[in-house]
Amino acid sequence: MVTSRLEHPIPTSTPTQPRLKAVRGAITVEADTPAAVDDAVHELLGQLVRANGIDDRDLVSAIFSATPDVRSRNPATSARGLGWTDVPLMCVAELETDGMLERCVRVLLHVSVSDGRRLTPIYLGHAACLRPDLLAAASTAITAEAR
Repeated sequence: MVTSRLEHPIPTSTPTQPRLKAVRGAITVEADTPAAVDDAVHELLGQLVRANGIDDRDLVSAIFSATPDVRSRNPATSARGLGWTDVPLMCVAELETDGMLERCVRVLLHVSVSDGRRLTPIYLGHAACLRPDLLAAASTAITAEAR
C-alpha cells in the first residue's frame, strides 16, 4: 500500500547494509597440467579481486566450471592454493557442446558488498570471445581515450 511508506519512512541515516552480488569470469588454460590450471585460476581470481576491490573477507562462495578437457586439476583446488580455505568452493563439469571453447575455466563469485558498486566481469585469453559485449565496450573506451 502506498501509505505504508508514508507512515513508516525508511531512515536515511542508517549505514548501507551488505548486499550479496555476483561476478563472472573465465580464462582458457594453456595445457591440461596441474601447474597450467593453477596459473590460469590464480590469474583469473587475482584480476577479478583487483578489478573489483574485493577483500578476502567479502568472499561468500565460488562456483567453478571446467570444460571436459580440463582433468588434471580441479579449479577449486587451485583456488585453495590462494588461501581461500574459508570460502565455500564448488566445481562442476561444463556441458560438452559442439564447437565449445577448449580448456576453459569459468567462475561465478558471490561477494558481500556494502557500497552498491557494480562488479566488473573478467574474461581472459581466448575466453574473451564468450563476452563480445565486453570487448565492444573496451574497444569503445580505448577509442574514446585516443581522441
